[in-house]
Amino acid sequence: MTGFRWEIISEYAPLFMQGAIMTIKCTIICVILGTTWGLLLGLGRMAHAEDGPWKHVLRYAVQWPVRVYVSAFRGTPLFVQIMVVHFALVPLFINPRDGMLVTSGLMSVDFARMLRSEYGAFLSCVVAITLNAGAYVSEIFRAGIQSIDKGQMEASRALGMGWGKTMRKVILPQAFRRILPPLGNNAIAIVKDSSLASAIGLADLAYAARTVSGAYATYWEPYLTISLVYWVLTFLLSLMVQHMEKRFGKSDSR
Repeated sequence: MTGFRWEIISEYAPLFMQGAIMTIKCTIICVILGTTWGLLLGLGRMAHAEDGPWKHVLRYAVQWPVRVYVSAFRGTPLFVQIMVVHFALVPLFINPRDGMLVTSGLMSVDFARMLRSEYGAFLSCVVAITLNAGAYVSEIFRAGIQSIDKGQMEASRALGMGWGKTMRKVILPQAFRRILPPLGNNAIAIVKDSSLASAIGLADLAYAARTVSGAYATYWEPYLTISLVYWVLTFLLSLMVQHMEKRFGKSDSR
């Protein structure tokens, strides 16, 4: 095995830098959207009514669709989901010729063409990972909310607080402290899973490594480099989560 050739990395340093920025950008967007979507799914998964007509409406129109959604996205590979979103779902809406948003007049043909050519891979990556992450995050939120003593909900309702206000002011803040570690693990997984989007042309770290390896017919230098960058990103993210855990822990002990 030959020595590490630093000149290859230095020559393509701008490409690796752009790939790292793209990976970080995708991660931030997907973590925010995935967490928000997962919270909505988690609340939908627990939606219920004791009696009345809303009992069956919530069970069959909200709970069961969410269950099927979560099962489907957790039971299929993310790589397949990215391919389906990129080659089927996104064209269904923003295809310049017959996309639903174009034919309905909500989007111009020129804008749809620009969006597909310049941001198609990025959009597909964000949509696919957000939909996938939401399925996992929904179960995290559901477990965290259900771990809170039911008496707190009953006490809040007895004080005149509505369900939404009780959930926002009492239940979710406590649940968030408990689910912070798994949420952090999910964010770390998103950092690594974003590399799958290089298969559809997203110019991230994995795409940069593939480009360099194709130019020099070598794999040691580029893939070792992006492995180090991924490790640094996940390490920094884990430190951030640990800091947030300590901060919330101090506020609880006061």
